Amino acid sequence: MSERSFAFRLLAQDGAARRGEIATARGTIQTPAFMPVGTAATIKAMHPHEVRASGADILLGNVYHLMLRPGAERVAELGGLHRFMNWPHPILTDSGGFQVMSLAKLRVLDETGVTFQSHIDGSRHHLSPERSIAIQRLLGSDIQMQFDECLALPASDAEVERAMRLSLRWAERSKTAFWNDRNSPRDHALFGIVQGGVSEALRRDSAEALVAMGFDGYAVGGLAVGEPQEVMLRTVQATLAHLPRDRPRYLMGVGTPADMLESVARGIDMFDCVMPTRAGRHGQAFTRFGKVNLRNARHAADPRPLDPDASCSAARLYSRAYLHHLVKSGEILGMMLLTAINVGYYQELMRGLREAIEVGSFAATREAILEGWQSGEPDATV
Repeated sequence: MSERSFAFRLLAQDGAARRGEIATARGTIQTPAFMPVGTAATIKAMHPHEVRASGADILLGNVYHLMLRPGAERVAELGGLHRFMNWPHPILTDSGGFQVMSLAKLRVLDETGVTFQSHIDGSRHHLSPERSIAIQRLLGSDIQMQFDECLALPASDAEVERAMRLSLRWAERSKTAFWNDRNSPRDHALFGIVQGGVSEALRRDSAEALVAMGFDGYAVGGLAVGEPQEVMLRTVQATLAHLPRDRPRYLMGVGTPADMLESVARGIDMFDCVMPTRAGRHGQAFTRFGKVNLRNARHAADPRPLDPDASCSAARLYSRAYLHHLVKSGEILGMMLLTAINVGYYQELMRGLREAIEVGSFAATREAILEGWQSGEPDATV
């Protein structure tokens, strides 16, 4: 067997904050990294080359949505997900477990997996650890995720533990399916997912069991589902204490710029979230001054750009008045520009944190970022 191209290198550390690189066959991922979410093989309202130009090294695709439409087998016949969506760089696919629990109809869960009806047309499907891995192989993603059970919280302690133990058994089956598939490229990677709600004891048990199994990286799942930020961060920190230093650490479904900043401070390497693209489609922009609602009438006659120093050209070149007009008019261009601005800001934030960790100035950079968000944008002079 040839040497695997997947590898993680820890390049620098400042406090608990980590600066690293993930090597894959399709390119290197600089960490801390934010993965824009391409649920249905597209970053909504952005061309792939624009996503790449924003600084994104990796995208996220979704097993549940792609298995239902257009179908994993069809994507494979068309050359795999990278060719299908014209993105030749790394892709991570999530396992579909969260969407089965949140979107599907008439779910029936047992030890084998989950049987459900599609939210699109009511067709019946069964998703198991083995089927999830098979779909991810057909898609050809560079980083694949174990199949797990995602609970709707709040839930009882007994239910959280039951789901965590089931997810561990499914992790074993996911790993077996991943390594036993002779058609799966050896340079692809499989991540385990730590579950356990907000119980530090269950998170420890889950993390230790997954580490004993041995995965290429470890995700912290089941958070950012409505719990207070301080609870999420406390759970993240407690979980990371039981994960190896030489593997990537991925906080799933997070989140706001503040969530990411504080999670990097605790040692997280990777993030994904629909927030920047969804907010852009609804008239909201993320900037170094905080979140700006372009629907607000105060922007109607403001000739200033959102941020003259932003890395994203759309944030520099278009006036707030024009963006306000596009949003209020329901113009597609408004959604496109604000999505590009938001994805660009998320990438700019990650880039700044990487640079700060490299030179040992993370604490000062963190304070400067927080101060910028808290002080808000300067008032218009017109």
